[in-house]
Amino acid sequence: MAKSNISDILRNNSYPGRGICIGLTPDGKKIAVAYFIMGRSENSRNRVFVAEGNDLRTKAFDDSKLTDPSLIIYYPVRTLEEGLIVTNGDQTDTIFDFVNDGMTFENALNTRQFEPDSPNFTPRISGIVKIEDGDASYKLSILKTSEGDANTSNRYYFDFDMLSKGCGHFIHTYQSDGDPLPSFEGEPRRIEIQDSIDGFCNEIWNSLNNENKVSLFVRYININSREFETRIRNVHGSEVGK
Repeated sequence: MAKSNISDILRNNSYPGRGICIGLTPDGKKIAVAYFIMGRSENSRNRVFVAEGNDLRTKAFDDSKLTDPSLIIYYPVRTLEEGLIVTNGDQTDTIFDFVNDGMTFENALNTRQFEPDSPNFTPRISGIVKIEDGDASYKLSILKTSEGDANTSNRYYFDFDMLSKGCGHFIHTYQSDGDPLPSFEGEPRRIEIQDSIDGFCNEIWNSLNNENKVSLFVRYININSREFETRIRNVHGSEVGK
């Protein structure tokens, strides 16, 4: 499968929803992780990403406009001793607890299913990065209905343990805009990763639909030292980097 530019994918889709990208930089030295959120309703758009230690959480930008926090306020990123977890919902905490108890990414997600937001039944997308002894691997997952049937629950897992330099994989919640929103289909998309965290961050942010984009998180982790750089972009509020 040929690699695509994530910018081409995003510019041709006005509403991919929430997206996760993980991959290896062209120099082979860092793992890149990106997560973005979009929104169509006022409640969904009324959010920002905020750093909490080495983790990331969502927060209402204007508390007076927050109507339902149940599916929009959560920790998208939790750090682990050997990597991190990134998801589009409170399954981040489920995975974190299971892994810290000696169980697996798959064990955790086998207890969860798609979001209960009828009629969209938004898929739960999740990723986990493992860095150990100068080597890195990652997994992605999507939990969704079968063609919008709320009585079904399909779980898909993708394991990437032999990484190609400059290559990553991208998964998102919605195939396109619509009413109801159609769930993502197929395997994660194979995309190009940049050496520059700022270049990759700008590529994603500038390619997201201006009306619907809300927030973006990008982190580059050095595989040998586990040191990292983070960038956060919010439509409401200033840029954050460290």
